[in-house]
Amino acid sequence: MGQILVKQKIRAVAPAATPKELLPLGQIIPGDCIEAMRTIPDASVDMVFADPPYNLQLGGDLSRPDGSHVDAVTNDWDKFSSFASYDQFTRDWLTEARRVLKPEGSLWVIGSYHNIFRLGAIMQDMGFWILNDIIWRKANPMPNFKGTRFTNAHETLIWASMGEKSKYTFNYRAMKTLNDELQMRSDWVLPICNGAERLKKGGRKVHPTQKPESLLYRVMLATTNAGDVVLDPFFGTGTTGAVAKRLGREWIGCEREGDYREAALERIEMALPLDERALKTMQSKRSAPKVAFGTLIETGWIKPGTRLTDKKGRFEAVVRADGSLVCGDVNGSIHGAGKELQGAPSCNGWTFWHLEHEGKVKPIDAIRQLYILATEP
Repeated sequence: MGQILVKQKIRAVAPAATPKELLPLGQIIPGDCIEAMRTIPDASVDMVFADPPYNLQLGGDLSRPDGSHVDAVTNDWDKFSSFASYDQFTRDWLTEARRVLKPEGSLWVIGSYHNIFRLGAIMQDMGFWILNDIIWRKANPMPNFKGTRFTNAHETLIWASMGEKSKYTFNYRAMKTLNDELQMRSDWVLPICNGAERLKKGGRKVHPTQKPESLLYRVMLATTNAGDVVLDPFFGTGTTGAVAKRLGREWIGCEREGDYREAALERIEMALPLDERALKTMQSKRSAPKVAFGTLIETGWIKPGTRLTDKKGRFEAVVRADGSLVCGDVNGSIHGAGKELQGAPSCNGWTFWHLEHEGKVKPIDAIRQLYILATEP
């Protein structure tokens, strides 16, 4: 008799999750990012946010029309001998990023026209599946001093999953709430890093390309959950770590420059995490204002945990991380929560909700107007 062959389905076995106590959480691994990432276990990270060198190819100093010096990116870490060497560097660090990401993890990369197209092509070649490209439109960009090209007023972020069929995290409801009950679009208007947020030493920027916390706030709130592990291979002065601490995410950084590591640790030490009530975000269930309520949260003009009241003091609500409000059993956007609490057909949350500012009780729209004035180009 011939043998009867029984076909058995072979199921792919997902790698066992690495216990968090074995990860260098809350640490900046010194040295080259590729070597540093090789110390991190396989499939142990929920999200990688990468702000790699842009390979700007700047030649000589850049000056304003009045002759003053422009503090541009002239550091050695942004210099590569050729496009081929930059591409090889990109493939090497992306290989490690792919290795450490969980199957349901995601990758964010930010760049300019100098490098973002090369990054995107290499990511696709390696099997990443591009979910969105996001245009960060800078509310207050640096002008083009020479007047020879259009002003560079945006940067591009690529958000990708591990593959075409891979699962990934997207907190759709939180993003809609953050954007005043409108679907969050793929063009984000946020100011560049300046003012008190910009780290300086001796009157000079500590890092030439420090990203604003509002940008990382939106990325992290959208595509991670509390307790997730976020890796930043190009940690710089620690924007990723500071925002992760605020939002209750774990972080790991890689950074070769000692001055950046020192500044980052000092900064993260001062960052205040949100309490658990403020961290909670809404779960899923016409004319848009120029500035959404969520923008004020992202940029720190109104902080999660702030208590808002109506003008007569009948209702008190707490602001949460995604811009939603909670008042007893009622939760929703500034408009939705106000509407439900009053039993009214509609509510303009901008004028209904108030907070104390500079010793006076003001509608939250007053804070919005201050933000608009502060970020006007």
